[in-house]
Amino acid sequence: MNWGVFEGLLSGVNKYSTAFGRIWLSVVFIFRLLVYVVAAERVWSDDHKDFDCNTRQPGCRNVCYDHFFPVSHIRLWALQLILVTCPSLLVIMHVAYREAKEERHRAAGGDECRRIYPDPGKKRGGLWWTYLLSLIFKAGVDVVFLYIFYHLYRNYTLPRVVKCELAPCPNTVDCFISHPTEKNIFTLFMVVTSCVCVMLSIIEAAYLIGKRCRECFL
Repeated sequence: MNWGVFEGLLSGVNKYSTAFGRIWLSVVFIFRLLVYVVAAERVWSDDHKDFDCNTRQPGCRNVCYDHFFPVSHIRLWALQLILVTCPSLLVIMHVAYREAKEERHRAAGGDECRRIYPDPGKKRGGLWWTYLLSLIFKAGVDVVFLYIFYHLYRNYTLPRVVKCELAPCPNTVDCFISHPTEKNIFTLFMVVTSCVCVMLSIIEAAYLIGKRCRECFL
């Protein structure tokens, strides 16, 4: 998959973000996206090929692999990164809509007419709500995927050996996972960075709400 689109997306939304939002973008791009592209994809590239079971029964290895790995880590992470970055696209689209509306207004009324949006990228009105909802959505996506990972893989860890007794296996067979320690390290790393991103989104949302409340009171 070409992740250059998401790199451009994260770079474009950076100028509309707060300080906490810029930190979130850095964490997503450096500690999640680059780690995924550079290292994680290679670690999981041999997960099915090197999933060995101590039997030659046809179909047993595939059934056991599907049971213990119903959804691949790497595909879940890819879906998670896509959904997490989508709200940033909504913010950019909202700003672009404001800029286009301002241009049509000036074209109809001339350069001397009053501007609708003095600064289209300033978080006021509908853009403020769009930005706030994007933060809530991003935090919600990470929380949901953390739950999915915990539900599928208890404690986010993979054992070295799993015992499988599903048909067509002739009996209880031992199956061995390739590079379990390396995969556990990357899994915990992605879990920790997801938790950090959730905290940053919550802090940024609290900052926006607190700032708006202070402006209303003043």
